Amino acid sequence: MAKSATVTFFHHSGFSVAVEDTLLVFDYWRGEHEELSPPYQLKNQDFEGYKRILVFVSHDHEDHFDEVIYTWDFQRLPISYIVSDDLPIGKRGKRVKPGDVLQVGDVDIRVFSSTDKGVSFYVSVHGLNIFHAGDLNLWHWREESTLREIAQAEKDFYAAMAPIERLPMDIAMFPVDPRMGGLYEAGANYFVMSVKPRLMIPMHWQGRAEVALSFARKGRTKYTEVLALTHPREQADLTFDGQDLRIHISGVMPENGADGDVKLDAFSENDPFTDTDLPVRL
Repeated sequence: MAKSATVTFFHHSGFSVAVEDTLLVFDYWRGEHEELSPPYQLKNQDFEGYKRILVFVSHDHEDHFDEVIYTWDFQRLPISYIVSDDLPIGKRGKRVKPGDVLQVGDVDIRVFSSTDKGVSFYVSVHGLNIFHAGDLNLWHWREESTLREIAQAEKDFYAAMAPIERLPMDIAMFPVDPRMGGLYEAGANYFVMSVKPRLMIPMHWQGRAEVALSFARKGRTKYTEVLALTHPREQADLTFDGQDLRIHISGVMPENGADGDVKLDAFSENDPFTDTDLPVRL
């Protein structure tokens, strides 16, 4: 039986995922200078019609936690907050830590660790398994770190990944941070190879859409499609039907192209990214 979901990108690592009557909101943030302008921001009317709304905060870094989430009409709307326990005391929500397992209605949530602050989330809802990494990544700061620190970072990442690698996963959102230079995709590549999510969406690309687009071209495999959503409110309607995945993109700003289906063809012989994992000038 086919299963469907709609993923909407907002800014940085902020997404919503709608699955039937349930809406999940992850790490919503308007930006340091409100780069997510008012017409593209989440508003109370976006929540109408859902029987359950879960708002997730992976940690208290300012680029993952926006106080505006507490201005939404949670007294009238069916909004529940699931927040990392590193948020300051007094912030609304069920506080969670790595290893926690909880159920909110018919939504199952497993909480995993991060290699920075906070947690990552694995959410099962209406037959779909969704992962948001928060700041879980293979953070290589080779120009600043000692070899010992780099080795420890790798050890910590592989340890954090170990319990995740066994999980079935339909949709994953994972960082590709250009501040790490040429190793910006090291963690994401390992995630794709080890977990094999059916769809991977890069995030945390520091306002550089070309980074997400490049990874979408180079990171896909025969097991995992990679999709870059790079504009506020850009939306992917997903249909999972057996081994088939269909994607329809909408909400792209007019100057950047029209709505339409994403073609999931086999790798083209003329695609330079099939021959090398080095940067390619197009």
